[in-house]
Amino acid sequence: MTNAIPHPPRPGRSYKSRLFGLGACWRWIALLAMQPLAAAESMRALRQQVAERPRPLIFNNDGNEPVYLMKVPTAEELLRHRTTKLAGSHVGTIFYCTWGSGVGLFTHNTKVAEVFDTKEGYFSTNLTRDLLDAGIDPLNVMIEFGRKHRIEVFWSMRMNDVHDSNTNYVWGPLTFKSNRFKLRHPEYLFGTAEHPPKIGGWSGVDYGQAGVRDYVFRIIEEVCQNYAVDGIELDFNRYPVLFKSNAMGRQATNADRAGMTDLLRRVRVAADAAGANRGRPILITARVPDSVEYCRAIGLDLEHWLRNDLLDMMTIGGYFQLNPWEYSVALARKYGVKVYSSIDDARIRRLPANRAMRNSVLSRRGQAMNLWAAGVDGIYMFNAFDPNDPLWRELGDPKLLATLDKDYFASVRGRGYAAVTWYPNAKFQNVAFLNPDAPLPLRAGRKTTVSFYVGDDFTQAPIIPKTVLRLQFKNLPDESTSRFVGIELNGTLLPEGQLDQKLTSWLDLDKWIEFEVSPTLLKQGENIVSVILNPTGPTTAQWIDLLLTVRFPSAQK
Repeated sequence: MTNAIPHPPRPGRSYKSRLFGLGACWRWIALLAMQPLAAAESMRALRQQVAERPRPLIFNNDGNEPVYLMKVPTAEELLRHRTTKLAGSHVGTIFYCTWGSGVGLFTHNTKVAEVFDTKEGYFSTNLTRDLLDAGIDPLNVMIEFGRKHRIEVFWSMRMNDVHDSNTNYVWGPLTFKSNRFKLRHPEYLFGTAEHPPKIGGWSGVDYGQAGVRDYVFRIIEEVCQNYAVDGIELDFNRYPVLFKSNAMGRQATNADRAGMTDLLRRVRVAADAAGANRGRPILITARVPDSVEYCRAIGLDLEHWLRNDLLDMMTIGGYFQLNPWEYSVALARKYGVKVYSSIDDARIRRLPANRAMRNSVLSRRGQAMNLWAAGVDGIYMFNAFDPNDPLWRELGDPKLLATLDKDYFASVRGRGYAAVTWYPNAKFQNVAFLNPDAPLPLRAGRKTTVSFYVGDDFTQAPIIPKTVLRLQFKNLPDESTSRFVGIELNGTLLPEGQLDQKLTSWLDLDKWIEFEVSPTLLKQGENIVSVILNPTGPTTAQWIDLLLTVRFPSAQK
């Protein structure tokens, strides 16, 4: 039966008849209005169903293969560098960024933005145009690989990448000169190389301007319409300076937040429309700092997005951590979305050996174990591209991780770049940030306390590991440390520690003191270490770092 909108009442009909006809008309108009609502609810239900898919590991690929790595323009060569060997690993989802080093430059076949196909200078081996001319689109290659191996593929957009701000490297100016959008619209940028902003890269675009938001929307809409992606990632952590208000050193305004929320709403509508047309939803996820308050300060109304169904998933983390991971898990559960936490490379500047330990396999196992214990839905790996790395077959299984050696630090990343480059985050930080870039001064007669987290539950461990707590100090004399400091772990005074000859560098005054501790002293979750400097201790003493090593018998590696 075909429904038709009733005609207006004919002249001469009774008032009652005309009223009935008008009522029927309005009822039908209301029915028509409800159909989009019903469709939206149906799409929402489909999104929620697809969002439940397990994603033990998410592989974020920055898409550099066509620009830097490939030798010949073939799909096999594109996949060989980072992707082929992921088949059969714990990776359930690939987030593929098609370059994006500067808003508007991509390696997929865009008509809205620009294809990054320059072969000038440093980019002489760029094969992007060769691939597209051969009918090989990098994004489609990833999608086809995903379908073959039952791996999801999201397209990832770096919302304000400013690698093109870097005038110290040749690729910065070369990238910027390729970006016609930025060249045509200097009024959209935070500044110039000669007159940079107070915070962030000068080439960043100002999302406070409608022209920027419209351009970015059309880029995302084009991908939704032209590519069979499973989802779209909006990577706000690359980089988290999005508005000129922030670039000038001020908090984002209500207007800034409203503008970005409107962009998210438009993206949701476009993604749902494209999903309806193909009969399969497109999920929306965002990579954001792990603090609702800090997000608001930089123009992201995260909780509003979650409350109003603008996100299906979120990834937290980046180059700094502001809250215990449980904070973000509770936030996600409150609004029924999935939450993933990223493991990023540590970029502390001082003491390269400490940085290397933080970026080791052992450290990443420890970070992953903490995340699983906190209740995340999966692990997101950023700037980790080696498909031969054992991590791709370890980190997605917490039961396996529980049997493996690992390292735990009080703080892997410290305050990160936000301490000096992005909007300041110190007042939003609710976790320890002890690291060589931010040592803690020790005061005579006072207790200095730092917390660290342990994901292992040693009460349930079938094999008991050896656990060693190592603390690094500066300006402690060579004599016995017990003369100068007392160490407590979870309220228990530890016996005198020993100088760790392997970790301590005799070229400076940074000493590692080790304490073999019983696993029974360690709790799953937060642990507290206190250092008490004796009244006779040196007034210049500093606490630099904290490391807990977990080592199982040799068969368990």
